Amino acid sequence: MNALNMNSLLRPVRIGSALLASLLILAGCSVAPTYERPAVDTPVAFKEAGPQAGENGSQWKSAQPSEDIARGEWWKIFNDDSLNALEDRAQHANQDLKAAAARLGQARALTKDARSGYFPQVDAGIGATRQRPSPASQGLPADANTQPFTLYRAQANISYEVDLFGRVASNVDAATADAQRSEALFHSVLLALQADVAQQYFLVRELDAALDLYTGTVKLRQESLRLVQRRFDEGDISEVDVARAKSELASAQSEALGITRQRATAEHALAILLGRTPAEFSLPPRPLTRISLAVPAGLPSTLLERRPDIAAAERSMAAANARVGVAKSAFFPSLNLTGGLGYESSQLGELFNWSSRTFLLGPLVGTALSMPIFDGGRRQAGVDRARAGYEEQVATYRGTVLNAFREVEDNLANLRILGDQSRAQDEAVSASERAAKLSHTQYQEGAVSYFNVIDADRTVLQQQRASVTLDGERARSTVNLIRALGGGWGAAPVAPATPAASTQLSSSQ
Repeated sequence: MNALNMNSLLRPVRIGSALLASLLILAGCSVAPTYERPAVDTPVAFKEAGPQAGENGSQWKSAQPSEDIARGEWWKIFNDDSLNALEDRAQHANQDLKAAAARLGQARALTKDARSGYFPQVDAGIGATRQRPSPASQGLPADANTQPFTLYRAQANISYEVDLFGRVASNVDAATADAQRSEALFHSVLLALQADVAQQYFLVRELDAALDLYTGTVKLRQESLRLVQRRFDEGDISEVDVARAKSELASAQSEALGITRQRATAEHALAILLGRTPAEFSLPPRPLTRISLAVPAGLPSTLLERRPDIAAAERSMAAANARVGVAKSAFFPSLNLTGGLGYESSQLGELFNWSSRTFLLGPLVGTALSMPIFDGGRRQAGVDRARAGYEEQVATYRGTVLNAFREVEDNLANLRILGDQSRAQDEAVSASERAAKLSHTQYQEGAVSYFNVIDADRTVLQQQRASVTLDGERARSTVNLIRALGGGWGAAPVAPATPAASTQLSSSQ
């Protein structure tokens, strides 16, 4: 009889233990969908990389983000010590880069916060309560008088959520992917800063070249004015030629001042990129020399994989996928273990006596199991929203990859066409200079009017100015191509031995 009673008493305990064991086994389960990177349709080769690209069979594949691959100090391919110093200064002082680093620190902290869900939460406290129990709670008549008393407590509280169906794990996965996305965005800001510094530097150098051109033009106009003035004084020509000469001189001086103004603005913008005020920064004038780029015929698919914006878009997809798992876990039970252990006493001096010890466990042997039943569609709406967010990130990722191909194609086309355009422009400059020289000789011999000389000189200036502009565009397109490729097409670009006036990039880089 005693054994039968004992079994009857132990049956609920056994049932509770079996239920608890079953729930603990479920802690290893996860309802998060398996993450698979979506495919992106890409061409087998760059259209603008030259006819040899297709022959070499450079196969492109779906981007596998690898922005953590070292890209090296790609700007050193320009073999310019001034640019090297500016890039180094910008990476240490630029405020946008510091802000991106701070955002990365925030994301990493959020990852640590999510990981804390794997561990029990323990806190301790001490305090006192003053209370007066009701007569009914003490089993006394309604008109009985109860005495108030003070209860002192000092205890540690423990709480732990068993990770049923992977809610905590999915949260950690999402936070980790977000941190990786922030890291990729940091590299994106860094690459953008490096490219912006190089482009702004080349803009200043282009304006230096243009200013040098107009400075020389002003000197030539001054010489021409002296020649015309002498011939007018000798009575060989009319005052009209003198007026025209003065007009051309003033025009050249005005253009030179306009370029000086543009140069000051560009230098101020470069100062901000370096984390300096314009008053603290000055770049000595130095005209830009021509930069050429020899693009390899076949470019490997791994180039775009290391673009940080592609890596960031892919990590956003992974985070959105993990959040689908978090939303789906809301349909399943949650299990929380809670407890408290400490001391309580009506006398403060007896609070930490052994006899004052106490403990508290939650219901069902320290567990709190909650099961969702009806919520009017709120949980399903959460899942639908999470899935739609994932689809949004998929579309963003594919768009980012396609845009990356467009940027590379644009800059490959720019460099190819700018190379042809520069060669044609060089011929135009040479021909115009020859025509101007002949016009000056004919004017001195009295064969043509001074209007012919002015027109020829103006044509030379226009052609030379166009040539300088093409050199600047070519330098900036070179930087844009490197940026579009994620930092060049070598793991660690090395500065070539060729002069800065004609920097070449070989396929080995």
